[in-house]
Amino acid sequence: MALVIQRNRLAAQTAEILLGRIRSGEWPLGHKLPAETTLALGVGVGRSTLREAIRELAGKGVLDSRQGSGVFVISTDITEDWDVVLRRVSILSVFEARIAIEAEAASLAAHRRTPSDLRAIRRAFARRSDANLSVEDFVDADMRFHREVVAAGHNDVMMELFDGFVPRVRLAMIEMLKLRPIGNSEDDESAHGALVEAIADRNPAAAAQSSRAHLAGIHRALS
Repeated sequence: MALVIQRNRLAAQTAEILLGRIRSGEWPLGHKLPAETTLALGVGVGRSTLREAIRELAGKGVLDSRQGSGVFVISTDITEDWDVVLRRVSILSVFEARIAIEAEAASLAAHRRTPSDLRAIRRAFARRSDANLSVEDFVDADMRFHREVVAAGHNDVMMELFDGFVPRVRLAMIEMLKLRPIGNSEDDESAHGALVEAIADRNPAAAAQSSRAHLAGIHRALS
């Protein structure tokens, strides 16, 4: 029992070290961590302890271990209570909350967006339109697009809530698209384009409706 407790404590300490280095900017958002052997030597722990630490941070939404690709930083911080809630609830509940938040955020974006915000949204839209993206890269591009829309609403609370959803939503979307690819990519592209233009035209009602209709469609697909 004592050995198990020590090992768990060491893994937790290793997770804190990794999180500290992430927060310091050594490995920024989206960055791939060094190879397991290199990282374990750098931290001064065994590979099994390192793996436990990575699993802990993945469970808290900080890291994402992608088979065949490596471990990536997907958040630079954790909110313990919020993480516990998101692990407990179903992905459908997460999407229901996301619909409510993003529809309002889209409305605010149409009110408050700056020229710089609109350029960022258009760039993100163009990125997710690339037909050559892998499923994982497409989902990441889609998450970036929706994040830019939320950011254009200039509401810090909505931004924090959205960032909390990303790890669970990302995994659910990847799994769904691998099993059931988008049935009509032209309709999907058109729905996102309508959202962009509603924000560009400063039409809050149209922006909210476009966001709500698109996300509700995904919710139905996941049901």
